[in-house]
Amino acid sequence: MQTEVFTVRNVKCGGCAANIQNGLGALDGIQSVEVAVDGGRVTVTGTTLDRTALAAKLSELGYPEA
Repeated sequence: MQTEVFTVRNVKCGGCAANIQNGLGALDGIQSVEVAVDGGRVTVTGTTLDRTALAAKLSELGYPEA
């Protein structure tokens, strides 16, 4: 199991957190996605995580790394 932590921009509410959880959670190998709205911290846990691909997906969703 691997864990990647990102600090992202534009996370302002629970809806933003849900968008991130749904968007990243749909990717293969993702076990959990936790989003702290205060601070924009995203913690992704799963098997064989590709940090570059996760960062690209976050950016695609509208939440680029800070």
